[in-house]
Amino acid sequence: MTAFLAGFVLDLLLGDPIGWPHPIRWIGNLISFLSKQFLEVADRSLDIETVFARKRRLGLLMVIIVITISVGICFLILYFAYTLNSIFGIIIEAVITYYCIAAKSLYTESMKVYTALKEEGLEAGRRAVSMIVGRDTASLDEDGVIKAAVETVAENTSDGVIAPLLYLAIGGPVLGIAYKAINTMDSMVGYKNDKYMDFGRAAAKLDDIVNFVPARISAWLMILACAFLGKDYSMRNAYRIFKRDRFNHASPNSAQTESVCAGALGLQLAGPASYFGKVVEKKYIGDRLRPISDEDIKRANILMFATEIIFEVLICMVVIFIEIA
Repeated sequence: MTAFLAGFVLDLLLGDPIGWPHPIRWIGNLISFLSKQFLEVADRSLDIETVFARKRRLGLLMVIIVITISVGICFLILYFAYTLNSIFGIIIEAVITYYCIAAKSLYTESMKVYTALKEEGLEAGRRAVSMIVGRDTASLDEDGVIKAAVETVAENTSDGVIAPLLYLAIGGPVLGIAYKAINTMDSMVGYKNDKYMDFGRAAAKLDDIVNFVPARISAWLMILACAFLGKDYSMRNAYRIFKRDRFNHASPNSAQTESVCAGALGLQLAGPASYFGKVVEKKYIGDRLRPISDEDIKRANILMFATEIIFEVLICMVVIFIEIA
């Protein structure tokens, strides 16, 4: 619990400073290397069906290798740290915990979009939002840029904050790193395009599985958080839109938190978006009760932080109850 709380505080204070070493980037480098090598192997076949089958097998193999290496290294680091000294072990555990949480960096990167729009205009906003979304951003208008940033904060309230905290609470840094490895693989190869449709299938399906429960916990916590955040957040509408639109996404998880955010702020999110030059038809999430504004990026971040704090308090209460019992 000491390491869990310390990691939470470190993330709020430090975020992800540029130039600092980061294990998630190392995992990303491993995924990039393996995917390049495996896709080259798969593409050597002249038989189209063989290519598809090879891509699926090699994609599954990549998932196994990445998780095994990530978890194995994390376990060994913690084992030797605690063997040397228990205080040193707690420090290392806290640092790894900190690396698994992305609340501050999510805030920092999304607020770059806010600042760019405010100070430099639409083109700068498009460049800033392109760093945090997978869709094409060159043709987005100002509302589209803001909506993309809000959706990213809403979705990653689960993927980048509550889900890693949940797995860290259950299984410490080892399970936290396992989750981050899966989530990183999905973000890198889990696309439904010609290149990754088959190769990234295993990573995408596994990501859906490990995020199934956290996404729903995150959504309910976000609804609860609205009760503490004042007139800009409607708890009743957040619940209404959540119940109505929580499955308005190809992913079984993404719309869980997006629907709450849309309802809480009175916005309409999602809808058609362009990926790799192709327009993908998506259902809308929420009702357009008012025009979207750049201040909604701030509001989405406040909702994210409030949700994180509520979850942290609940985890501490559970641990204290277990200790007393």
